[in-house]
Amino acid sequence: QVQLVETGGGLVQAGGSLRLSCAASGTIFSINVMGWYRQAPGEQRELVASITSGGSTNYADFVKGRFTISRDNAKSTAYLQMNDLKPEDTALYYCSADVRRWGTSPIQTYWGQGTQVTVSS
Repeated sequence: QVQLVETGGGLVQAGGSLRLSCAASGTIFSINVMGWYRQAPGEQRELVASITSGGSTNYADFVKGRFTISRDNAKSTAYLQMNDLKPEDTALYYCSADVRRWGTSPIQTYWGQGTQVTVSS
C-alpha cells in the first residue's frame, strides 16, 4: 500500500505563513505528479498547485505569487510554502500523488487525509 501523510496545518492570522509537508511511504517505484488540493466547507475540492518529478510546476491563479510548491524526490515528499495567507485560504488541504508501485504497474492516484488550514482576519 501507499500512504500519504500531510503535516503543517494550523491556525494563522491573515498575512501569515505556513509550510505544509506531504510524505509518501509504502511500496513505491516512482512518483510522477504530486499535488496539493483544498476543500472549503460546502465547496468542491480544487487544485492549488502541482509539481512533476522533473520539477515543473502548475499553480491555481488564486495562489500565484503567494504559494510555492516543491518536492524532494529522494524523500518522496512534497511541500507547499504558503505566504500572505488570506481568510479565503481557509480549507482542508489534501496532498495527492500519482504513484507507480512497481516497474510495470499502472499509475494510481493516492490521497492523504488532509490537514486543516485556518486563517483568521
